[in-house]
Amino acid sequence: MTPCPFRFWMPALLAMFLGAISAHGADRHGLSAFDVLKYPADFKHFEWVNPNAPKGGRLALIGPAARTTFDNLNGFILKGDAAQGLDLLFDSLMTRSLDEPDAVYGLVAHSAELAPDRSSVMFRMRPGAKFADGTAITSADVVFSFDTLKTKGHPNIRGQLRDIASAMAIDAHTVRFDFTGALTRDLPLVAAGLPILSKAYYATREFDQTTLDPPLGSGPYKIGEFNQGSFISYRRREDYWGKDLPVNRGRFNFDEVRYLYYRDRSAELLALQAGEFDLREEFTAVAWVTGYDVPAVKAGKLLRLALPDESPSGAQGFFLNTRRPKLADARVRKALDYVFDFEFANKSIFHELYTRTESFFENSPMKATGKPSAEELALLEPFKASLPPDVFDEPYRPPVSDGSGKDRKLLQAADKLLNEAGWTVKNGARVNAKGEVFDLEFLIVDPTSERVLSNYVENLKRLGFAISIRRVDPAQYQRRVKSFDFDVVTARYSLRLTPGVELRSYWASETASMDGSLNLAGISNPVIDTLIGKVVASKSRAELEVAARALDRVLRAGHYWVPQWYKPIHHIAHWDRFSRPAIKPGYDRGIVDTWWYDAAKAEKLRSN
Repeated sequence: MTPCPFRFWMPALLAMFLGAISAHGADRHGLSAFDVLKYPADFKHFEWVNPNAPKGGRLALIGPAARTTFDNLNGFILKGDAAQGLDLLFDSLMTRSLDEPDAVYGLVAHSAELAPDRSSVMFRMRPGAKFADGTAITSADVVFSFDTLKTKGHPNIRGQLRDIASAMAIDAHTVRFDFTGALTRDLPLVAAGLPILSKAYYATREFDQTTLDPPLGSGPYKIGEFNQGSFISYRRREDYWGKDLPVNRGRFNFDEVRYLYYRDRSAELLALQAGEFDLREEFTAVAWVTGYDVPAVKAGKLLRLALPDESPSGAQGFFLNTRRPKLADARVRKALDYVFDFEFANKSIFHELYTRTESFFENSPMKATGKPSAEELALLEPFKASLPPDVFDEPYRPPVSDGSGKDRKLLQAADKLLNEAGWTVKNGARVNAKGEVFDLEFLIVDPTSERVLSNYVENLKRLGFAISIRRVDPAQYQRRVKSFDFDVVTARYSLRLTPGVELRSYWASETASMDGSLNLAGISNPVIDTLIGKVVASKSRAELEVAARALDRVLRAGHYWVPQWYKPIHHIAHWDRFSRPAIKPGYDRGIVDTWWYDAAKAEKLRSN
């Protein structure tokens, strides 16, 4: 999935005390959804950095989004395929701490004042903040950024800005955001994380058009060399205005960060082993287990790391496009889940490295388990007449097969569901009452997907489906996904530990027909809309978790996807020329942010 361009995304008693004071309108050095901050106002640096990390060297890597090309250096619009790493160019008013669920601390703004009723927030900006061309960042630039992104930005951005009514420049270095509606909990954080664009720069340029002209930013890097579809390089700015701020100390240590693009993962692996680049995250289990049996690994030159990930593990699966009439019936979608034999795939392809995904909030306290609690029932029972009965029992869990690859009991159960939905078998073909054959196309871009699909497709054909796998080039794939021109597509997205207004883009009715939204399944359900509102309106983390679990139950009962698998770790392979802090941030890989080039290791690697 396309990462959100906002960089701040993805309690001690003293912090709680400070939060309580700031809730009455005083200036605060940071913000969080529930007024709890880990770091005090006089903190020197985040604990997940090495404040004395040396600067220098290059990191060449494959980005986590695993793109195969790019044709645009504007990551804030729907058009085109944006290059990875563009967030390195832009500062925001505040920036996220990667070891807290949702806290942000002063960057361009040194402090914020939140209205007691949370109807507005005022940011006081540092006069020394500058764009890369040396011009000052002013409140007029912040207002321009908000107005532009809200009217011309990517639909996912516009959706998050919907309830921010306005931005107003109070003076050259003070800006106020006013909110509308009752769901204002996360809006100060959204405002704090807005990328700041230069008003003067865009006075002579069209913002909403694709471009390969490097944009003007204010962040720690600027664009260096690039070759469209091959690589893009970011050069560290020695003159970066914010390099000595507490939120930046020990961060952004590489002189150059270079993102590379290959046609597929197999080509990436061969290139890594040949030393063409430094690091990549391995997403293919068979490659992780068998693909690194090479001399460089045995000699300790090419290292493999398993970095723990405390964030929700993400919703990965085959997303079923309910906009298509043939996929509109939940019984059909449930049948498609019964046909997928995860246990067979995990054993025969993945070397049993994965666990089956069950929840949209997997690996987090927001995952629904057991029967609904009294608090969950209080949210669900007003909608009892319009919800499936199993919402009020154990949450739906994908079936466990016998691992044979063709579990007869599950195939029979799927056949029964399909028959109930009016799709019966005649002359070997699955047809409806009109005699129309149930054809199903899997849209893919990566050839490695075909290995996973092989057994699934075979079982679907046993049930009379007419199946096709359509592999397209990356540009066509992005166009088709953005316009929802698919039957089934594989995708993965991860939610924040404090999910908020962005949930609308994934599951709300208003985004079901919005091109470019993340609502791949086309979910349009008023109960889900209401429960999203409950999550966003939560006043405490306990209240949020209750609302999220209730939402999870309804989503899982809707069978909008065939869930796949997850692992709560990052598998990283890299050449041994880097060092990293003793503490990894809990909610991020921390590689580009906190690692550094180790000259001694690099020299040893060269000499050996």
